[in-house]
Amino acid sequence: MSKARPTTPQPAELPTADTHDLIRVHGARENNLKDVSVEIPKRRLTVFTGVSGSGKSSLVFDTIAAESQRLINETYSAFVQGFMPTLARPDVDVLEGLTTAIIVDQQRMAADPRSTVGTATDANAMLRILFSRLAEPHLGSPRAYSFNVASISGAGAVTVERAGQTVKERRSFSITGGMCPRCEGRGSVSDIDLAQLYDETRSLDDGAITIPGYTAGSWNHRLYAASGFFDPTKPIRKYTKKERQDFLYREPTRMKIAGINMTYEGLVLRVQRSILAKDREAMQPHIRAFVDRAVTFATCPDCAGTRLTEAARSSTIGGVGIADACAMQISDLADWVRGLDEPSVAPLLGKLAHTLDSFVEIGLGYLALDRPAGTLSGGEAQRVKMVRHLGSSLTDTTYVFDEPTTGLHPHDIQRMNELLLRLRDKGNTVLVVEHKPETIAIADHVVDLGPGAGAAGGTICFEGSVEGLRTGGTITGRHFDDRARLKESVRTATGKLAIRGADANNLRDVDVDIPLGVLVVVTGVAGSGKSSLLHGSLPAQLGIDRSGIAQSGVAEAGVVSIDQSPIRGSRRSNPATYSGLLEPIRKAFAKTNGVKPALFSANSEGACPTCNGAGVIYTDLAMMAGVATTCEDCEGKRYDASVLEYRLGGRDISEVLAMSVAEAAEFFAAGEARTPAAHAVLARLADVGLGYLSLGQPLTTLSGGERQRLKLASQMGEKGGVYILDEPTTGLHLADVAQLLGLLDKLVDAGKSVIVIEHHQAVMAHADWIIDLGPGAGHDGGRIVFEGTPAELVAARAGRTGEHLAAYVGG
Repeated sequence: MSKARPTTPQPAELPTADTHDLIRVHGARENNLKDVSVEIPKRRLTVFTGVSGSGKSSLVFDTIAAESQRLINETYSAFVQGFMPTLARPDVDVLEGLTTAIIVDQQRMAADPRSTVGTATDANAMLRILFSRLAEPHLGSPRAYSFNVASISGAGAVTVERAGQTVKERRSFSITGGMCPRCEGRGSVSDIDLAQLYDETRSLDDGAITIPGYTAGSWNHRLYAASGFFDPTKPIRKYTKKERQDFLYREPTRMKIAGINMTYEGLVLRVQRSILAKDREAMQPHIRAFVDRAVTFATCPDCAGTRLTEAARSSTIGGVGIADACAMQISDLADWVRGLDEPSVAPLLGKLAHTLDSFVEIGLGYLALDRPAGTLSGGEAQRVKMVRHLGSSLTDTTYVFDEPTTGLHPHDIQRMNELLLRLRDKGNTVLVVEHKPETIAIADHVVDLGPGAGAAGGTICFEGSVEGLRTGGTITGRHFDDRARLKESVRTATGKLAIRGADANNLRDVDVDIPLGVLVVVTGVAGSGKSSLLHGSLPAQLGIDRSGIAQSGVAEAGVVSIDQSPIRGSRRSNPATYSGLLEPIRKAFAKTNGVKPALFSANSEGACPTCNGAGVIYTDLAMMAGVATTCEDCEGKRYDASVLEYRLGGRDISEVLAMSVAEAAEFFAAGEARTPAAHAVLARLADVGLGYLSLGQPLTTLSGGERQRLKLASQMGEKGGVYILDEPTTGLHLADVAQLLGLLDKLVDAGKSVIVIEHHQAVMAHADWIIDLGPGAGHDGGRIVFEGTPAELVAARAGRTGEHLAAYVGG
């Protein structure tokens, strides 16, 4: 019997290892996904489309990227995992073919006051090494050039064991840091208005402290009232000199208050540590309003805002100090670095030059390394995170992007597209959540989710090529080739707002008249000076203080500024609490049932005592993901059973919060439940296209576009004569932009003046007046390129904006 001859693989057959060319998702149910199954090709550019809230981020970020990161974390030891964030397994049946995921999202960067563009990337670290090697006079290690390291020294006796004997030795140490001792590396100093901290005519028991969070009865209040340093019933103006010193400036002191060990410190020191040490942009609105009212910030007189010591500033390379280098525009700094010819540090210079060139390549050459990270927009923050990935030698990696074109002028979108394609061509899988047709058009594969948003979404409507999407009949396909037309006639201005000599940031002594009573769109490439003109120069013209309240002149009716700062909220926050809707609802329930409004708050007296109003019980499992189980007592309704017995219009409070915005608008419009204040808020939410949202849906589950529109709806309720909107189309689907334009028209027709910073050509075409800044970014911008109607801009093809708008409308 002869042996069977081994079979030779046929040319068409692939080795098993080469067949893993798909990421397979089966049965995904994260957030609003409805048992979604999809196969995504590897080493291709796949774009995920669909209306805002359709489930794109739930599929890409919360399922695919989250599971990849979780699996990578599991490769570390249990000890190491204990120090890492715990990640739960996404609600999905099968996930196969995953590779390492690198997430580049739009989360704002760390808002620590000492965090800058340079510290958030590797650029500052490399500059410090460069100066520690080449600068004269020589200061020492790179720490001497860091504004995050303070200079310290000390000496004392230490006990050491040597040869079986205990020996005392005198030791001393010294660390030379670059931190300015006066401002502690922040670049600014603060002066506190004591009259804004307390009312000296009152006693502590009467609520003398006027700082948010220090109301009578709170722990912050009890810390002072029960400290024993002064009589809490005595008005503050009658304090002795020692009592006033203890009240305002006493150094931290350990003591027992109400049987609990606590640390007492003077009120001014406590405010500086707990509030002023944080970045203003990261504060909650009411805390920010207090800081703007009570604190005056000024450039540090010792370091002139550079954050560095005199020694660090005076140590230079060819006359350029590290503070000078960080203040340069990055494109100029890259040229300076390339001009250094020092073979001893050649590898460092090459790496630094590459990093700086990456900034320029990605369209951020107009930034400076000393720019505070908290002031970057979401789009700028995302592109800064991309810098470290450009030129990476890693392949077979999955890059996940969240609307990488956010904040980009049409001129810059082409450059972003080239970067995405380059990452793909190196053998990586690129997954992009995007709305802009210019980026969708370059996709190898498109996955369209929908058909609607929220509960009406969460299914795959289309998979295939871009051409297939165009003819697929989905909402994205139908609107893919939409082009807004220029207005046949524009509104006539009712007045003008004159800005003269504007020089904030990169503006070059700009003079411009902004028409009032019309829709004005301010355009220009990223970094051209748009935000500097509106947020930096306009307030001075309107007489607005930093809290955003107009004091005089044309804006007597008030100015409402809606910027790109993110919505902050925990899983206890929802559209009803954020928009202020819950307040009139609670009062309506209380009035109808003759009880206190606090009973109808899941964060107050009405909370289920078992889960404290969370609706779920959380079990911490150390390095493993915690487990959340629905509370058995309230069945996830968050309220105590006795509260649910009270009804309004036949519904209890949990049933009302389970309604959609559209249902609730109908419910509160008429009958026993008629509540005009609640209906007004609901009408605004419906106007911005959020009629499908559930009132009690946690804010943490909302998409970026939904959060943007929720913020817009909430601030639409402010009484204002001038509305300033910063890129309101962020996160909006092509189909939603038309609804936004209708909302802007509604505002203008109601007699408001609407000024919009925007890159979307549909908004430009719909404007009554366009102000274009440029022609470039940074020191190449800051000038008025064009003023006039959209039709005049298209006819003149003025600047980059004119060229792109003309191409968009077919002019």
